[in-house]
Amino acid sequence: MKFNKLILITSAILAFSMFIIKGDATNLSMSNETSTKTFKEKKSDILLVNNDNKIGSYKPKELRTLDVEFIDDTIKEEKQLEKVAADALEKLFKTAKEEEGINFLATSGYRSYKTQKETYIKRVIAQGKKKAEEYVAIPGTSEHQTGLAIDVTNEDRWFVESTKEAQWLAENAHRFGFIIRYPKGKENITGKKYEPWHIRYVGKDIAKDIFEKGVTLEEYVENKAI
Repeated sequence: MKFNKLILITSAILAFSMFIIKGDATNLSMSNETSTKTFKEKKSDILLVNNDNKIGSYKPKELRTLDVEFIDDTIKEEKQLEKVAADALEKLFKTAKEEEGINFLATSGYRSYKTQKETYIKRVIAQGKKKAEEYVAIPGTSEHQTGLAIDVTNEDRWFVESTKEAQWLAENAHRFGFIIRYPKGKENITGKKYEPWHIRYVGKDIAKDIFEKGVTLEEYVENKAI
């Protein structure tokens, strides 16, 4: 009985995987040539990733392992970021410690298309598609795949808006070229729930501009903030 049940579950996962991923390769809103541009601090070159702007199987060219503390269950792949973002994150962690005695821990950095696909399928099976997509991106639409985004936490593993760590990050991330990618009150624009722990590297100038205007990356790229 257990063996038959296992076969049924495995078959369901495989079938579901084929269903949700079908069409990703042919429905990209940007070509591989566009999505693999070297990151520059120009608005026209910002890599915007969401449900309307997919990046397929794109992989960053300059990934490197971060020299910061991670939570125990972070896999090797997710300990990487694109070099420019990795350099900036290490400075952010160091400064937070020196200025306020804050100890950030990294939880998840770069995530390949394959890993995102596996994560998405597991969450959908556990919670249902609608609930899962509140926090887990559809494969090919994840910020983590760019190598420019990372999730962080604190020593208590409780990273919510009211914590000193979340408040410091919200007020200072831009100094290092990062933004809070999914800010509170902007869910209708980003399509994601508020995530105070998820930061995205865009470069110091752009991050400062976005922070001062109080806009999302979507609004900034679409010139709604101008």
